[in-house]
Amino acid sequence: MQLWSKKNNKNYPDFWKEYLALFNKKRSRQSQNEFRFVAFDTETTGFNYEEDRVLSIGAVAITNSTIDVSDQLEVYLTQEVFNEYTVEIHGIRKNSEEVKISEERALQLFIEYIGNAVLIAHHADFDRKMINKALQQQGLGVLKNRFLDTGVLFKNSKHLVYRNDLIKSYTLDELCNDLKISKSDRHTASGDAFITAMAFLKITSKLKRDKKIQRIDDLFILK
Repeated sequence: MQLWSKKNNKNYPDFWKEYLALFNKKRSRQSQNEFRFVAFDTETTGFNYEEDRVLSIGAVAITNSTIDVSDQLEVYLTQEVFNEYTVEIHGIRKNSEEVKISEERALQLFIEYIGNAVLIAHHADFDRKMINKALQQQGLGVLKNRFLDTGVLFKNSKHLVYRNDLIKSYTLDELCNDLKISKSDRHTASGDAFITAMAFLKITSKLKRDKKIQRIDDLFILK
């Protein structure tokens, strides 16, 4: 596997230098409508951060509280690790018909696409760790973007009473059922990214109506 740089070597590729430079600027206070959000999802060979690999990445942008279907990304990665169990979930095989690209190229396209957007994912810690692991394998750093987790936001939008509700980890299917979102494209990275974007808009709309948030920064302190 080709690495872009060796450990502690700052001779990074231009796209990574440009990405890092986006976070050197002081962040101003902005409303939700002034931010570019990117909802994304990864399909992987499994759930082990050390051994498993990203198979596909799907992402879609949200601007002005609207999903911008003209601004999206979908990539499939060359498959080096095979897990028969997870193939039953996402259907991605080594010899499947999707056009696949190298991990290096897929990460470059993803980084160039997201820029300094606020990233949204369901159970975001998993997707963040999988992307970060892939970046580090290529000799790069980790994602600098701020993250929002639709699972956390969903809990805050509910009128929870019982302790079991507070500690429950809601699945994306449960969000779809509660928020009346179609599950027709579940378990594809692009489909789940779109579902996550829909969930984000519906949840934040409710949080605003309930006066639980007033500005974008309020979203990042919800637990």
